[in-house]
Order: sequence, then C-alpha cells, then structure tokens
Amino acid sequence: MNTAPIPPSADEPRWLNAEEQRVWRSYIEAATLLEDHLDRQLQRDAGMPHVYYGLLVKLAESPRRRLRMTELARYAKITRSRLSHAVARLEKNGWVRREDCPSDKRGQFAILTDEGYEVLRRTAPGHVDAVRQAVFDRLTPEQQKSLGEIMRIVAEGLQPREAGADLPWLR
Repeated sequence: MNTAPIPPSADEPRWLNAEEQRVWRSYIEAATLLEDHLDRQLQRDAGMPHVYYGLLVKLAESPRRRLRMTELARYAKITRSRLSHAVARLEKNGWVRREDCPSDKRGQFAILTDEGYEVLRRTAPGHVDAVRQAVFDRLTPEQQKSLGEIMRIVAEGLQPREAGADLPWLR
C-alpha cells in the first residue's frame, strides 16, 4: 500500500497552518477589540463613532478644512452612500457643512466648521490617550516599528492599482 501523501490539487485552497491560523485569529480579535474600544471612548467623550472622528480629522488636515466628498470617501474607505449619511449626521450637529463644487455641478465639498474643529480639539486628547493606552503603551519601540512596517506592507498590497477597480468608495 502506498502511504505517500496526496499532493493538493491545483484548485485546492492553500489552508492556513496552525501558526498562521493563530496569527490571523489574534489579528482579528485585536482589530475588533481596538475598534470597539475607540468607538466607546469617542461615543462617551463626543457622541460620535470612530469613523466620524476620522472624517473630522481628515477635514481638519485638509487645506481650508475642506475636501471633495469623493476624496473623503476614498480616504475613509467607505461607500459614497455611507459617507453621505455620515456627513448628514455631522451637518446636523453643526460640525460639517456641504458646499457645491463650482467646477463640477455634481460634486460637493465637505467643510469642517469652526464648531466641528472645536469638538475635534476637545476630543483629540482623550482619543490619543485611548490609542496610546490600547496600542503603544503595550509595545516596545521595536514592536511599534515592526507593527508599522507590517501594516504598511499589508495596506500597500491591498491598495488596488488598476483603473476601474471595484472599490466601495467608488460606488
């Protein structure tokens, strides 16, 4: 009787080995817990989810605190529909306003208001403290550097390069 292992067929998935499975599950658990931790901190301190905070930060960092809605969706990696809903909520709070784009009748800008900037200014110290406590205070400087390099490699590998890619923020 032949006891040689049967090689996987060409259409057989490359299953994760035990160590890869451990790393993957640790990543998923940590990412889920971190997002929940940051969401809870921002809901408690500013009444907004983490994704909204990220939108305010991006607007604050943009020239004249304004950005085309399509660019904001691309930055946040969310659908334009989800962005529109988020911006509507931020508008209701008085933190963002929309303005039509003069060069493109269909385009709009999202603009961070002074009130939105003030909310961001008040909220940022607690958010930075939550990030530091959850991530950076737990890692050595070498681990921080490795984590940054690893995440950059993963992000670059996932960033589509071809035109017409099916991306959520283009829908």
